[in-house]
Amino acid sequence: MGKIIAIANQKGGVGKTTTTVNLAASLGVLEKKVLLIDADPQANATSGLGVDVDSIEKGTYQLLEHTMSVDEVIIPTDSPNVDLVPAHIDLVAIEIELVDKDNREYMMKEALKNLGDRYDFVLIDCAPSLGLLTLNALTAADSVMIPIQCEYFALEGLGKLLNTVKSVQKIHNNDLDIEGMLLTMYDSRLRLSNQVVEEVKKHFADMVFDTIIQRNVRLSEAPSYGESIIKYDASSKGASNYLNLANEILKKNKEKV
Repeated sequence: MGKIIAIANQKGGVGKTTTTVNLAASLGVLEKKVLLIDADPQANATSGLGVDVDSIEKGTYQLLEHTMSVDEVIIPTDSPNVDLVPAHIDLVAIEIELVDKDNREYMMKEALKNLGDRYDFVLIDCAPSLGLLTLNALTAADSVMIPIQCEYFALEGLGKLLNTVKSVQKIHNNDLDIEGMLLTMYDSRLRLSNQVVEEVKKHFADMVFDTIIQRNVRLSEAPSYGESIIKYDASSKGASNYLNLANEILKKNKEKV
Protein backbone atom coordinates (compact mmCIF):
# COMPACT_ATOMS: atom_id res chain seq x y z
CA MET A 1 0.00 0.00 0.00
CA GLY A 2 1.14 3.55 -0.73
CA LYS A 3 2.25 5.95 1.99
CA ILE A 4 -0.55 7.69 3.90
CA ILE A 5 0.30 11.24 4.96
CA ALA A 6 -2.06 13.31 7.14
CA ILE A 7 -1.67 17.07 6.79
CA ALA A 8 -2.66 18.42 10.19
CA ASN A 9 -2.55 21.48 12.41
CA GLN A 10 -5.38 22.42 14.74
CA LYS A 11 -4.70 26.06 13.95
CA GLY A 12 -6.77 27.26 11.01
CA GLY A 13 -5.47 29.25 8.05
CA VAL A 14 -1.93 27.88 8.06
CA GLY A 15 -2.05 26.44 4.55
CA LYS A 16 -3.19 22.83 5.20
CA THR A 17 -5.67 22.64 2.34
CA THR A 18 -3.49 24.66 -0.04
CA THR A 19 -0.64 22.27 0.73
CA THR A 20 -2.75 19.12 0.37
CA VAL A 21 -4.22 20.15 -2.99
CA ASN A 22 -0.99 21.45 -4.51
CA LEU A 23 1.21 18.67 -3.16
CA ALA A 24 -1.23 16.12 -4.60
CA ALA A 25 -1.17 17.91 -7.98
CA SER A 26 2.65 18.14 -7.90
CA LEU A 27 3.08 14.45 -7.08
CA GLY A 28 0.57 13.75 -9.86
CA VAL A 29 2.58 15.58 -12.52
CA LEU A 30 5.66 13.72 -11.26
CA GLU A 31 3.74 10.58 -12.31
CA LYS A 32 2.81 9.29 -8.88
CA LYS A 33 -0.73 8.03 -8.29
CA VAL A 34 -2.33 10.09 -5.51
CA LEU A 35 -5.58 9.79 -3.57
CA LEU A 36 -6.64 12.93 -1.71
CA ILE A 37 -9.07 12.39 1.17
CA ASP A 38 -10.88 15.53 2.25
CA ALA A 39 -11.51 15.08 5.99
CA ASP A 40 -12.42 18.71 6.62
CA PRO A 41 -16.16 19.62 6.80
CA GLN A 42 -15.34 22.95 5.12
CA ALA A 43 -14.66 20.86 2.00
CA ASN A 44 -12.17 23.37 0.61
CA ALA A 45 -9.90 20.70 -0.85
CA THR A 46 -12.91 19.33 -2.73
CA SER A 47 -13.83 22.71 -4.23
CA GLY A 48 -10.13 23.54 -4.72
CA LEU A 49 -9.93 20.65 -7.17
CA GLY A 50 -12.89 21.98 -9.16
CA VAL A 51 -15.56 19.69 -7.70
CA ASP A 52 -18.95 21.24 -6.93
CA VAL A 53 -19.44 20.59 -3.20
CA ASP A 54 -23.25 20.87 -3.43
CA SER A 55 -23.37 17.98 -5.90
CA ILE A 56 -21.56 15.63 -3.53
CA GLU A 57 -23.74 12.75 -2.37
CA LYS A 58 -21.10 10.36 -1.12
CA GLY A 59 -17.65 10.88 0.29
CA THR A 60 -15.67 10.91 3.52
CA TYR A 61 -18.83 10.73 5.65
CA GLN A 62 -19.89 7.39 4.16
CA LEU A 63 -16.29 6.16 4.27
CA LEU A 64 -16.00 6.83 8.01
CA GLU A 65 -19.46 5.48 8.71
CA HIS A 66 -18.60 2.29 6.82
CA THR A 67 -21.82 2.51 4.80
CA MET A 68 -19.79 2.54 1.56
CA SER A 69 -16.44 1.08 0.60
CA VAL A 70 -13.52 3.28 -0.40
CA ASP A 71 -14.00 2.24 -4.06
CA GLU A 72 -17.55 3.57 -4.06
CA VAL A 73 -16.61 7.05 -2.82
CA ILE A 74 -13.53 7.80 -4.98
CA ILE A 75 -14.10 10.28 -7.80
CA PRO A 76 -11.66 11.34 -10.56
CA THR A 77 -10.40 14.94 -10.81
CA ASP A 78 -9.03 17.11 -13.62
CA SER A 79 -5.55 16.92 -12.08
CA PRO A 80 -3.46 14.18 -13.71
CA ASN A 81 -3.06 11.06 -11.52
CA VAL A 82 -5.10 12.58 -8.66
CA ASP A 83 -8.31 10.98 -7.35
CA LEU A 84 -10.48 12.38 -4.58
CA VAL A 85 -12.67 11.25 -1.71
CA PRO A 86 -14.77 14.42 -1.41
CA ALA A 87 -16.16 16.07 1.72
CA HIS A 88 -19.42 17.84 2.40
CA ILE A 89 -20.59 20.10 5.24
CA ASP A 90 -22.51 17.04 6.58
CA LEU A 91 -19.15 15.77 7.77
CA VAL A 92 -19.50 17.94 10.91
CA ALA A 93 -22.02 15.40 12.20
CA ILE A 94 -19.70 12.40 11.88
CA GLU A 95 -18.01 13.02 15.24
CA ILE A 96 -21.38 12.74 16.98
CA GLU A 97 -22.27 9.63 14.94
CA LEU A 98 -19.03 7.87 15.85
CA VAL A 99 -18.77 8.86 19.48
CA ASP A 100 -20.40 5.69 20.86
CA LYS A 101 -18.76 3.27 18.42
CA ASP A 102 -16.23 0.84 19.90
CA ASN A 103 -13.43 1.42 17.43
CA ARG A 104 -14.21 5.04 16.72
CA GLU A 105 -10.55 6.07 16.25
CA TYR A 106 -9.94 3.26 13.74
CA MET A 107 -12.82 3.84 11.31
CA MET A 108 -10.66 5.43 8.61
CA LYS A 109 -7.80 2.95 9.04
CA GLU A 110 -10.29 0.11 8.59
CA ALA A 111 -11.89 1.73 5.53
CA LEU A 112 -8.56 2.24 3.74
CA LYS A 113 -7.43 -1.37 4.17
CA ASN A 114 -8.88 -2.37 0.81
CA LEU A 115 -6.99 0.23 -1.23
CA GLY A 116 -4.22 -2.19 -2.13
CA ASP A 117 -1.33 -0.80 -4.16
CA ARG A 118 -3.30 1.45 -6.47
CA TYR A 119 -1.86 4.67 -5.07
CA ASP A 120 1.69 5.74 -4.31
CA PHE A 121 0.47 8.38 -1.85
CA VAL A 122 -2.72 8.99 0.10
CA LEU A 123 -2.96 12.56 1.42
CA ILE A 124 -5.53 13.37 4.11
CA ASP A 125 -6.56 17.00 4.54
CA CYS A 126 -7.45 17.30 8.23
CA ALA A 127 -9.93 19.67 9.86
CA PRO A 128 -8.51 22.55 11.93
CA SER A 129 -9.25 20.81 15.24
CA LEU A 130 -7.96 17.92 17.30
CA GLY A 131 -11.30 16.12 17.31
CA LEU A 132 -12.29 12.63 16.24
CA LEU A 133 -11.86 13.39 12.53
CA THR A 134 -8.22 14.36 12.95
CA LEU A 135 -7.68 11.46 15.35
CA ASN A 136 -8.98 9.05 12.70
CA ALA A 137 -6.62 10.54 10.13
CA LEU A 138 -3.60 10.28 12.47
CA THR A 139 -4.47 6.70 13.38
CA ALA A 140 -4.74 5.71 9.72
CA ALA A 141 -1.62 7.60 8.61
CA ASP A 142 1.98 6.47 8.25
CA SER A 143 3.17 10.00 8.90
CA VAL A 144 1.95 13.53 9.62
CA MET A 145 2.99 16.73 7.87
CA ILE A 146 2.57 19.94 9.83
CA PRO A 147 2.25 23.24 7.95
CA ILE A 148 3.42 26.22 10.01
CA GLN A 149 2.59 29.77 9.04
CA CYS A 150 5.50 32.21 9.31
CA GLU A 151 3.62 34.40 11.79
CA TYR A 152 3.98 35.27 15.46
CA PHE A 153 1.33 32.84 16.75
CA ALA A 154 2.58 29.99 14.59
CA LEU A 155 4.40 28.21 17.38
CA GLU A 156 1.63 28.65 19.94
CA GLY A 157 -0.44 25.57 19.17
CA LEU A 158 2.46 23.44 18.03
CA GLY A 159 3.12 21.96 21.48
CA LYS A 160 -0.49 20.81 21.72
CA LEU A 161 -0.36 19.20 18.30
CA LEU A 162 2.91 17.40 19.06
CA ASN A 163 1.41 16.11 22.33
CA THR A 164 -1.56 14.77 20.37
CA VAL A 165 0.81 13.07 17.93
CA LYS A 166 2.68 11.55 20.89
CA SER A 167 -0.47 10.19 22.49
CA VAL A 168 -1.66 8.76 19.14
CA GLN A 169 1.75 7.07 18.81
CA LYS A 170 1.39 5.65 22.30
CA ILE A 171 -2.21 4.46 22.11
CA HIS A 172 -3.47 4.04 18.55
CA ASN A 173 -0.64 4.03 16.04
CA ASN A 174 2.89 3.17 17.17
CA ASP A 175 4.29 3.62 13.69
CA LEU A 176 3.13 7.22 13.21
CA ASP A 177 6.07 9.26 12.05
CA ILE A 178 6.48 13.02 11.58
CA GLU A 179 6.98 13.52 7.84
CA GLY A 180 8.13 17.05 8.48
CA MET A 181 7.18 20.60 9.30
CA LEU A 182 6.47 22.84 6.36
CA LEU A 183 6.92 26.59 6.65
CA THR A 184 4.20 28.38 4.67
CA MET A 185 3.24 31.98 3.79
CA TYR A 186 6.85 33.09 4.02
CA ASP A 187 7.64 36.68 3.06
CA SER A 188 11.37 37.31 2.83
CA ARG A 189 10.85 41.07 3.29
CA LEU A 190 9.46 40.62 6.79
CA ARG A 191 11.83 40.32 9.70
CA LEU A 192 9.15 38.35 11.54
CA SER A 193 9.01 35.68 8.82
CA ASN A 194 12.75 35.21 9.05
CA GLN A 195 12.60 35.01 12.85
CA VAL A 196 9.92 32.29 12.71
CA VAL A 197 12.03 30.29 10.23
CA GLU A 198 15.07 30.56 12.51
CA GLU A 199 13.06 29.66 15.59
CA VAL A 200 11.44 26.59 14.03
CA LYS A 201 14.73 25.37 12.58
CA LYS A 202 16.47 25.89 15.91
CA HIS A 203 13.92 23.79 17.81
CA PHE A 204 13.10 21.13 15.25
CA ALA A 205 16.25 20.99 13.07
CA ASP A 206 15.95 17.86 10.90
CA MET A 207 12.17 17.76 11.10
CA VAL A 208 11.78 20.92 8.98
CA PHE A 209 11.51 20.65 5.20
CA ASP A 210 14.17 22.54 3.25
CA THR A 211 11.42 23.78 0.93
CA ILE A 212 9.65 26.88 2.20
CA ILE A 213 6.32 27.94 0.66
CA GLN A 214 6.45 31.64 -0.11
CA ARG A 215 3.56 34.07 -0.10
CA ASN A 216 2.32 34.13 -3.65
CA VAL A 217 -0.69 35.92 -5.15
CA ARG A 218 -1.21 33.22 -7.79
CA LEU A 219 -1.32 30.63 -5.03
CA SER A 220 -4.21 32.37 -3.30
CA GLU A 221 -6.07 32.96 -6.59
CA ALA A 222 -5.95 29.35 -7.80
CA PRO A 223 -8.68 27.90 -5.48
CA SER A 224 -11.25 30.44 -6.65
CA TYR A 225 -10.89 28.91 -10.13
CA GLY A 226 -11.15 25.39 -8.72
CA GLU A 227 -7.64 24.62 -9.90
CA SER A 228 -4.35 23.57 -8.34
CA ILE A 229 -1.44 25.98 -8.76
CA ILE A 230 0.12 23.56 -11.27
CA LYS A 231 -2.89 23.91 -13.56
CA TYR A 232 -3.54 27.58 -12.83
CA ASP A 233 -0.03 28.94 -13.32
CA ALA A 234 2.75 26.38 -13.66
CA SER A 235 5.39 29.09 -13.99
CA SER A 236 4.53 30.82 -10.70
CA LYS A 237 6.67 30.79 -7.58
CA GLY A 238 3.95 28.84 -5.77
CA ALA A 239 4.05 26.05 -8.36
CA SER A 240 7.83 25.73 -8.18
CA ASN A 241 7.70 25.69 -4.35
CA TYR A 242 5.22 22.80 -4.32
CA LEU A 243 7.09 20.87 -7.02
CA ASN A 244 10.24 21.24 -4.91
CA LEU A 245 8.33 19.96 -1.89
CA ALA A 246 7.04 16.95 -3.88
CA ASN A 247 10.58 16.14 -5.02
CA GLU A 248 11.88 16.50 -1.47
CA ILE A 249 9.24 14.07 -0.18
CA LEU A 250 10.01 11.56 -2.95
CA LYS A 251 13.72 11.78 -2.20
CA LYS A 252 13.16 11.46 1.55
CA ASN A 253 10.98 8.38 1.13
CA LYS A 254 13.38 6.75 -1.31
CA GLU A 255 16.17 7.02 1.26
CA LYS A 256 14.01 5.42 3.95
CA VAL A 257 13.10 2.36 1.85
